[in-house]
Amino acid sequence: MDTRELRLRLLDGLVIPAHPLALTPERKLDERRQRGLTRYYLAAGAGGIAIGVHTTQFAIRDPRHGLYEPLLELTAGEIGAHERRTGARIVKVAGVVGPTAPALREAELAVRHGYDAALLGLGWAKDRTVDDILRHCREVAEVLPLFGFYLQPAAGGIPLPAGFWARFLEIANVVAVKVAPFNRYHTIDVVRPLAQSGRRDEVALYTGNDDSIVADLVTPFAFDVNGRRVEVRFRGGLLGHWACWTGAAVELHNRIKAVVRLGGAVPAEILRTGVEVTDMNAAVFDVANAYRGCIAGVHAVLERQGLLAGRWCLDPAEDVSPGQLGEIDRVVRAYPHLVDDAFVAANRDRWLS
Repeated sequence: MDTRELRLRLLDGLVIPAHPLALTPERKLDERRQRGLTRYYLAAGAGGIAIGVHTTQFAIRDPRHGLYEPLLELTAGEIGAHERRTGARIVKVAGVVGPTAPALREAELAVRHGYDAALLGLGWAKDRTVDDILRHCREVAEVLPLFGFYLQPAAGGIPLPAGFWARFLEIANVVAVKVAPFNRYHTIDVVRPLAQSGRRDEVALYTGNDDSIVADLVTPFAFDVNGRRVEVRFRGGLLGHWACWTGAAVELHNRIKAVVRLGGAVPAEILRTGVEVTDMNAAVFDVANAYRGCIAGVHAVLERQGLLAGRWCLDPAEDVSPGQLGEIDRVVRAYPHLVDDAFVAANRDRWLS
């Protein structure tokens, strides 16, 4: 996908699940279920898929596992088959992390396997200056278009001030930014520089704020820029939360896009749904325990739907927290309109074949 088409697709607004990792009880790649998950997301209507990201588990890069490139290849293969069969165009995003040398290697692997953009993790740069981080970003951007990433510190991110984002948005090959600090002040630190940059029609904002998904998507962020009111909106989401119940997420996102197109007041029903989505996310992401069970929580939902065989993570110590499964049960009962169990049950065997 060339950069112009990529920008247009991202600006149109997509559901992009952050793809989990399917494992056997021995904590080896379960290729059948990994492929099945990708097929599920595509059948659900996702417009993009992100692999090698936080939800996939950063430990895939550990030489003991050696899963980064195999996952890129497997995911791209399934997307390619779907595109050939349906004529759809799917945005492929590869997580790219670490200092410049390994990040460049990952970006080059992503290019080799046909990925469109790099979701650029900067958690490694805790002790680096803004100049150092920007130099790193520019080098990676020479290899692959950048999907910037403001990750909350609880998940390994670092604080990045508005001044950083203003300079980051000067990089020509930036196509999008995932805003995920779980903090409204820090969210504005990204949105305002985009309004001021003059690039709101080139760089798409994607929510990663799982605590305020709907609020991000329906809010017009407006700022005074040289005496002119400039409005910026989030176009879609790249979310771990959308790695489960994806069919319902696509339906909700389409409803929100229709509301935004019409303009005017946001219906109270959409705002109520936003609170429900946040409540569901609190259960899945284990907010009560400082997000310790966030990845295992996504796995637990997919396990109960039969898409995963278990909740296993690469780290044997990583699992759901006490009481978390009960919370997931509670939100499934409370918000049946936000789950897609019937859709999964009707298609699961075909996806896993």
